[in-house]
Amino acid sequence: MSQLNGESLNIEDKNIEKLVELFPEVNTDGKVDFGKLKQILGEYVDDSEERYRFVWNGKGEALRLSQTPSMGTLRPAKEESKNWDDTENLYIEGDNLEVLKLLQKSYFNKVKMIYIDPPYNTGRDIIYKNKFHNSLEYYKAFTGQIDKEGFQISTNQEHNGRYHTDWLNMMYPRLRLARNLLKEDGFIFIAIDDYEVHNLIKISDEIFGEPNRLGIICVVHNPEGRNQAKFFGTSHEYAIVYAKNITKANFRKVAIDSEIKEKFEYQDEEGRYLLKNFIRMSDGKYSLRENKPHFYYPVYVNEDLTCIQEIPAPGYEAIYPITQSGQERTWKTTKETFFERYKKGDIIAKREFNTIMIYEKIRENQVLKTHWLNKKYHAFHYGTKVLDDLLGAKTFDFPKSIELIKDSIEIVTEANDIILDFFSGSSTTAHAIMSLNSEDMGNRKFIMVQLPESTEEKSEAYKAGYKNIAEIGKERIRRAGEQIKEELKEKYESASKADKVEMKHPEELDIGFKVFKLDSSNIKEWNPGEYENIQLAIEDSLTPYVPGRTEEDVVYEMMLKMGLDLTYPVEKHDVNGKTIYSIGYGFLMICLADSIDISIAEKMIEIKDENGQQEFRAIFRDEGFKSDTDKTNVKETLRSAGLAEESFITL
Repeated sequence: MSQLNGESLNIEDKNIEKLVELFPEVNTDGKVDFGKLKQILGEYVDDSEERYRFVWNGKGEALRLSQTPSMGTLRPAKEESKNWDDTENLYIEGDNLEVLKLLQKSYFNKVKMIYIDPPYNTGRDIIYKNKFHNSLEYYKAFTGQIDKEGFQISTNQEHNGRYHTDWLNMMYPRLRLARNLLKEDGFIFIAIDDYEVHNLIKISDEIFGEPNRLGIICVVHNPEGRNQAKFFGTSHEYAIVYAKNITKANFRKVAIDSEIKEKFEYQDEEGRYLLKNFIRMSDGKYSLRENKPHFYYPVYVNEDLTCIQEIPAPGYEAIYPITQSGQERTWKTTKETFFERYKKGDIIAKREFNTIMIYEKIRENQVLKTHWLNKKYHAFHYGTKVLDDLLGAKTFDFPKSIELIKDSIEIVTEANDIILDFFSGSSTTAHAIMSLNSEDMGNRKFIMVQLPESTEEKSEAYKAGYKNIAEIGKERIRRAGEQIKEELKEKYESASKADKVEMKHPEELDIGFKVFKLDSSNIKEWNPGEYENIQLAIEDSLTPYVPGRTEEDVVYEMMLKMGLDLTYPVEKHDVNGKTIYSIGYGFLMICLADSIDISIAEKMIEIKDENGQQEFRAIFRDEGFKSDTDKTNVKETLRSAGLAEESFITL
């Protein structure tokens, strides 16, 4: 039998388990023998003081903070949600550090893509302050849930001596926790500008591994530049992209530019492609034979153009990299590489104007460059204006271009992937996901996380009724979803019968979201020192929940602790006035009622069998049974139906 407390997954314990699994000999009475570990690693251990490393004041505390469990939970807010019973999308209000900790078990290794647009540290941005001893209490002060006396939140001004340090201490633990959630073939995109790009690269290289850094994309988002600049008017920002594991990661075969897409007029079993002359036609000196003679060689092509080979043969014509004007140039690769690519099907011969030409196939996924110049990435027209038009007011400063995020998502995700944004702001990422799903019949799911940061009373957002940023984000999803669905409905109704087969039905589009809010655990901590006498403490312990919490609050906390997806279906079954909650079609069953007897166990077995569950778990209140005998009977009845000893859990 297991008993639960109010803590989230202990990440430090999890890491030690992994280490002991790799090196069992370092386990000494449940602790890691680091001396023995160093011996095992031998020459790979670098103890020198002068080795290259990136350190700052508070890094050690930030690391420890990422490893300590949260004492919080996520409480459902159905009244603020949309399509609660059907949606697979999540919107979570709360400090993202605590939220990331709470998601560790349920979403470990499940997220395909993370896109974040964190504070740029420009002097205007709110920096999330890490409170190493009690970050949950700090969050509750921020949101007005407890006394604010002595509490202060402010922008991170450049004259602050901890200007870069505060930003690093904010980002470091969050990125460490975020990495755990990525699938092995997952990706993270991090938007940033010049202020902290250098520091972001350093900590991201440490967390994700420098070999997994795929590129630093330069996005022109403000072609006019910053007018207030004294020297250069900055017109760009960056997106730093990492794979979790570069050996398992792949980009999808897509072109992010609509004008380029139209050029991919050919298609084979590998997908769409365009043809490009394999003669090097650039103006560089190495395009000429005299400067690179080993790139000038013949290849031999048969009459029907179906075969290219290295050696001459009857019926084969020798083809050299010579232009129509007779200039001797070079091929783009050595002969060895040429024929490697030919065997893969990436080089072909075509006859044009009685001349045999050699072409390479340029695939859609080969056009991705690190400079993104398309006007659809401009932040005003495709970010600010889109949001202002949708909400009817100026509600949010500097939202991202929806097209920028759509293209980023399209490059790395498939139809059913999960995308996480834990600095979600105005929810551009959620908007982009719904829009992309409507276009390519996808069923991508989103998890948005946002601190409910208050809007200023003088702001247009506040005057329009949005008291905090989370309210802006939720309303954007509501309105954008309806707008996208209506546009899809119009296209669907006017489409031909054949075209409808390739389209998503408007009613299949998921435009809903479940709202959860960060709070302290629903489960009381045993602390007899709070009471004047021990009898009061014992009486209070008979009700293990925090006052004011509902059974559903507890059910969703149990789902997090059991590692279940928060969008799993939760069904209610009534047994003589007592409620059994069945989660995931009988995988987890919870009964928090009083006077539980064997009838509850019998109903749980019935639910399990109806859903074909081989394994299941059951949770009860420790003091919820009619008697000790009933507790034993319930347990033994469930065990006879296949319940494992550790799967009988009490609160």
